[in-house]
Amino acid sequence: MYFSRVVFRAFLDRKVSVGMRSVFTSSKHDTANPNWLRVGLAFGTSAFLWGLLFRQHNTDVHEYKVRLGLE
Repeated sequence: MYFSRVVFRAFLDRKVSVGMRSVFTSSKHDTANPNWLRVGLAFGTSAFLWGLLFRQHNTDVHEYKVRLGLE
């Protein structure tokens, strides 16, 4: 009985939400004029994280070589 109630509730929620507009999107994004601040922040953050990754990798490789007595 509980399973049928859950399935029915999911069915109703789906039927009701099909006609509704999302709360989080007030308008469509303008692809011809992107938000360059957000684009710059996204790429800058990505470059920063990649830099941290490479630096950590180099540190780990150096420590590995020191422990093996290669350096």
